[in-house]
Amino acid sequence: MTADQIRDMIAASLLCEHITLQGDGRHWFTTIVSAAFEGKRAIQRHQMVYATLGEKMRTDEVHALSIKAYTPAEWAVLPK
Repeated sequence: MTADQIRDMIAASLLCEHITLQGDGRHWFTTIVSAAFEGKRAIQRHQMVYATLGEKMRTDEVHALSIKAYTPAEWAVLPK
């Protein structure tokens, strides 16, 4: 899968204010900002992102995905 395909799948299922994705075709790194993460623990946020990729994670089309998931308020105070 390409970065654009993965980004599009995530964005189609999860309203994101910000999303970046980098990787080598097997190992991916993403930063996502979404109000949907409000009140969720880190594991719950990661599960939400994994759910957007569904079978792609289970069939190894996306081998590894490292996730940084923030609420808009958390993102606003991070140094950029």
